Amino acid sequence: MRCAMEQPVQNAIRNRRSIREFTGQPVSRKVLHTIVQAGIWAPSGLNNQPWRFILVRDRDVREKLAPHTTYSHIILGAPALIVVLLDREAMYSEVKDHQAAGACIQNMLLAAEELGLGAVWLGQILQNSDKVNALLSLDETFELMAVLALGYPLHRNQKSQRKPLADFILQEIGGDQE
Repeated sequence: MRCAMEQPVQNAIRNRRSIREFTGQPVSRKVLHTIVQAGIWAPSGLNNQPWRFILVRDRDVREKLAPHTTYSHIILGAPALIVVLLDREAMYSEVKDHQAAGACIQNMLLAAEELGLGAVWLGQILQNSDKVNALLSLDETFELMAVLALGYPLHRNQKSQRKPLADFILQEIGGDQE
């Protein structure tokens, strides 16, 4: 059993912020593979692992993707992107597979935090998923879930707050009150 002081997962969850500004330092293929590896360990229904990824470090491709989101400046400023897709042929339940994609993305965000990178989950680009698929030479077999912009943070002065726990718990049924 771990000592109560060692809480690397809790620390990563609480310290992670959406990073939108990056240094120019490139992100290595090895680091991107480590992040994707964390993603594929997310749970999925029937262990179908429906996620697929496109790793983008090429400036020209980022420039072509940028116009498809109102967050083009983030796409252009990030040294690396991970395009997260679901393979419809591997899916068995739309709701469960979309939930699995969210778990996969969260795992990757936490892995980026652990590795000293910054990342942001870009979802607005989903409004142009057909154009993104065409740009990446993907057919309708692949459903765009998100684009993660990654890089080494220019700064870490982002602040965040959460409402008190009691605002979220509707009921506690059974058990003790400790």
